[in-house]
Amino acid sequence: MELIIVRHALPESEKRDNGPADPPLTPLGLRQAEATADLLAIEGVDHVVTSTMQRAIQTGRPLADRLGLTPECLESLKESDHRRSSYTPVEEMDADHEVVREFLDDPLSMFADGYEAFRDRITAAFDAVVADNRGRTVAVFCHTMVIGVYLQTLLGLNDPFAVMADYCGITRVAASSTGIRSVRSFNETGHLRHLIQP
Repeated sequence: MELIIVRHALPESEKRDNGPADPPLTPLGLRQAEATADLLAIEGVDHVVTSTMQRAIQTGRPLADRLGLTPECLESLKESDHRRSSYTPVEEMDADHEVVREFLDDPLSMFADGYEAFRDRITAAFDAVVADNRGRTVAVFCHTMVIGVYLQTLLGLNDPFAVMADYCGITRVAASSTGIRSVRSFNETGHLRHLIQP
């Protein structure tokens, strides 16, 4: 089977007084999601999976609507910072931003539940998608750390921050029922040439 793993499109900034931030997409992000659907709608996708976070759900919805599919939402694919009460797109952060300071002090602080628990959670989630969809093509809409740590695991890399996907960047993984995983591409963004912020 083939996993087509897509990072969500550009979200809004958001800060909440109560509960974790879960921002929607910006108008540009909605256009990025539509452009991604344009590409993937002709690629034989059989099933759509998203994380339970709004930015991933909104990114996957145009493709699911075009194909007449009902997305499967998996909490196990939520982002590493899912407990934070604020969300700021990384390109809007400066060196004094709270998240940047925390990362510089302790990079693993980015994982709300701890790095190992996060790695185990998202790896198990992808394994379950593979097991449930033998012989199918599945588009999975999720998050940059989900994608990065999954690839880190597949490629045997030491650094969980070694690979980072762009908004709506597409990564393809061939997966067999015997446990073999082959990364066929990473972070395809050609479909977004006209929709990438300078």
